[in-house]
Amino acid sequence: MFTGHCGTTVAYMSQRTTAPERNVERPARLELAELAPEAYKAMIALDGAARRGLDPVVAELVKIRASQLNHCAFCLDMHTKDALAAGESVERIIQLSAWEESLHFYSAKEVAALELTEAMTVLTDGFVPDDVYARAAAEFDETELAHLIVAITVINAWNRFGVTSRLAPGHYTPARHG
Repeated sequence: MFTGHCGTTVAYMSQRTTAPERNVERPARLELAELAPEAYKAMIALDGAARRGLDPVVAELVKIRASQLNHCAFCLDMHTKDALAAGESVERIIQLSAWEESLHFYSAKEVAALELTEAMTVLTDGFVPDDVYARAAAEFDETELAHLIVAITVINAWNRFGVTSRLAPGHYTPARHG
């Protein structure tokens, strides 16, 4: 036993001799790609169009952060793996859930993108605050900003597809980069 960083008591666990039993994976409720193929292809095209005008690192950070906020396990699995395959560090990915306390891990441009992602995803006030938009506009040129807004919109749509149809995480394999 020892006292952890928050005053909690932690017991050392003895080495397990058997693997813990896991819950059974739930099947997806429906297959959007099969049942709505034109809509699915349009989403893929829109995602690709947004990505072409955006720095790939920023794009993956935005996708991971929106997926965290929307609780989309499938998208978290996919975009974390994509970011790692593209060379993103584990440390920066881990810190995304608390990026406001970990600003030193990210550039000003990345912070502006994360801030805009949160504002567009959560819409706490029913709109994106002017100061958040102004910071993003200061870091991105108009074309980049337009692509960023589309990218955030698209990942939010994908997240909603994922959580509604209950896409199961753990099966995605990223394409090879470079």
